Amino acid sequence: MRILGINAIFHDPAAALVVDGEVVAAAEEERFTRRKHGKSPVPFAAWEPPTSSAAWCLRRAGIGAEDLDAVGYSYDPRLVEHGLDGLDPGWEQLRTTYAHRAPEFLRTALPGLDPDRVRFVAHHVAHAASAGLASPFEDTAVLTVDGRGESTSALAGEYRGGRLHVLASQRLPHSLGLMYEELTEHLGFRRSSDEYKVMALASYAKPRFLPEFSELVRTDGGGFEVAPIEWSRWAPHRGPDGDLLDEHAELASSVQTRLEEVLLELADWLHRQTGQRRLTLAGGVALNCVANTRLAEEGPFDEVWVQPASGDSGTALGAALHLASESEEPVQPMPGADLGRSVDDDEIAARLEAAHLPYERPDDVAAEAAAAVARDEIVGWFQGRSEFGPRALGHRSLLAHPGRADNVERLNEVKGREQFRPVAPMVLADRAAELFGGGPLPSPYMLFVHDVAERWRDRVPAVVHVDGTARIQTVDRDAEPLLGRLLDEFATATGIPAMINTSFNTAGRPMVDTVTDALECFGSAPIDVLVLGSFVVRGSRRTA
Repeated sequence: MRILGINAIFHDPAAALVVDGEVVAAAEEERFTRRKHGKSPVPFAAWEPPTSSAAWCLRRAGIGAEDLDAVGYSYDPRLVEHGLDGLDPGWEQLRTTYAHRAPEFLRTALPGLDPDRVRFVAHHVAHAASAGLASPFEDTAVLTVDGRGESTSALAGEYRGGRLHVLASQRLPHSLGLMYEELTEHLGFRRSSDEYKVMALASYAKPRFLPEFSELVRTDGGGFEVAPIEWSRWAPHRGPDGDLLDEHAELASSVQTRLEEVLLELADWLHRQTGQRRLTLAGGVALNCVANTRLAEEGPFDEVWVQPASGDSGTALGAALHLASESEEPVQPMPGADLGRSVDDDEIAARLEAAHLPYERPDDVAAEAAAAVARDEIVGWFQGRSEFGPRALGHRSLLAHPGRADNVERLNEVKGREQFRPVAPMVLADRAAELFGGGPLPSPYMLFVHDVAERWRDRVPAVVHVDGTARIQTVDRDAEPLLGRLLDEFATATGIPAMINTSFNTAGRPMVDTVTDALECFGSAPIDVLVLGSFVVRGSRRTA
């Protein structure tokens, strides 16, 4: 069967294609439109349809919309309860109106599509499928937690024999994701896309207000209650350019800690109900790598697997996988996060020639890039298929030397980010345990944090966060031979088997996805070397 999955009712519109139970392609619309999180340019529009990403998924498979057996839409307006306390009824009505009209919109976006083949998949069921069915586990417990989907904010259940059994579902307005969004906005960041900044800020303080939040946020079996919160009681509202006070960090730390505790309590309940050894996670809250690490280290499950596109974009993949599982065909685990577009060397060369840029084609681009990073140059790295999800995993990355402490500030200036935010390393999988502990290994998707070994902290200071941790990506040479060779060459030159890996973009822009995107970013930011496939372009802006 050929099944297209679509997310288009919330932020991060995306499309994914599953053919005969195998994940063929998945991409976020922002990579095509260059509008971060797929924000519609039309005022008051509820969503931007993933027209370009869906069309590309079909082209990748060499099929047309008329060839699809089904389209899974990761929102079911029939499940929306209107008038729930704390929710905006006008916005809720707008959402459901657009969702009901999804078949019509999709027929316009994908000529040839039979609208009768569009099927609604509940938001949290799609999240669950993106975790449980995409994971390498046949049977697993599954927990999805986010801001909202229809009238719920969380789901707890298990997969047995490829079928989802829902054990608990949390009804709105109680929502851990919305609580964290409110805090994000109170601290002066963007409400539904900057939560990771709050997680980073939380490391700078102790959870001074934890006792109060233990009363405000309580678990009840497989669900929870979140009382109304007056945020100014603990810290003043901060504007986007306001000063960050100690109270802001203490508030972030308190909420972060309580979130971790609640997730542990939910995991304990789920483990008792299912007896499963493995837990899979999805939903926006599952991108909180600090909480994931506590679940992995302190929770009752032997293994924890997190969907790398845990946010709403991942529900496109989940919707397709869910419909595939219902068709009785075996569903295969996702092969990796590199599910997006790629560019071959011929196309790269043509683009460089058209741009009149001098370039080189060395015998080994990995060795060239490693030598540049060893010289403390910033390298833009563009290889293979782009990543699905928010993490750069060595396909659309900026690379830098982890042994130079000032590279944190330098990269944050390149990207236009706040200086309190850390940068992350990628490390050879077979050497990761030498440098990092206190978290699950391997960790190929950069979704957990690890303690940096004491003997290595002075050698890789740029990737050590204020709390002594790093959010690492392990690189397996067999799965990623080019990245493995890059890290081997760098280790030979410096003695360090790790390298800074941050996303190839600047503030407010999606990660680069095409050669044109990469050249534009290279031309506007102080990046020293650009590696595109087999080609190297050197900048002339570095002043030493």
